[in-house]
Amino acid sequence: MNILNQYIKLVEFLGQTLGPDYEIALHDVRDNENSIIAIANGHITGRGLGSPITSKSAQVIEKKEYLSMDFESNFNTVSSITNKLLRSSTLYIKDNNELIGILCINFDDSKYSDISKQIMELCHPHDLIGRSSFEAIDEIIPSTESDISGSSIQEVARATIDTILQGSPIPPDRLTKDEKLEIVKALDDKGLFRLKDSVQIVAKLLHSSEATIYRYLNSIKKS
Repeated sequence: MNILNQYIKLVEFLGQTLGPDYEIALHDVRDNENSIIAIANGHITGRGLGSPITSKSAQVIEKKEYLSMDFESNFNTVSSITNKLLRSSTLYIKDNNELIGILCINFDDSKYSDISKQIMELCHPHDLIGRSSFEAIDEIIPSTESDISGSSIQEVARATIDTILQGSPIPPDRLTKDEKLEIVKALDDKGLFRLKDSVQIVAKLLHSSEATIYRYLNSIKKS
């Protein structure tokens, strides 16, 4: 019996129980390119059935981190489609210690943050809010540790590269060899190159040839 079949109804149940601000996604990690097999409230990230795994999930699989943990909770996810910063939690579904699926819950608290900001503006001057730590979620800067979701591998790769280059005025076609090598290493650490056609996609995004990306990967493995 496929263990994941038991979680498909759970996805619909949690989606209706938690409400429209929670996205529930079930991934079959045996098909990373089309891994979502059930999803509720997909409008939060803009994903649907057949969307790929996220950058963090790819990293967990690549480094086999799931062997030492059963779940992770309350970390940041960035949707490359809706450009929202979400609070996420994941459950690693295993069969005899082999990872077969991932159940993800992504919470969009943007409307609550907006209400909170409006309430603070009722009792504080605007300049005080600007000087204080009353931080709205859309002002939080995603880091390279943030998870990245997308409806295609290209979106995940592009958003990951954008996050790595955040704050840099240099466009990808002007990057040096060393800078591109660092980006490829960061993408490799995240497990992105486990996904089909990822080398071709990254090569286009970095304005490099596929052969160059393969050379970078070989150099990284040797080091």
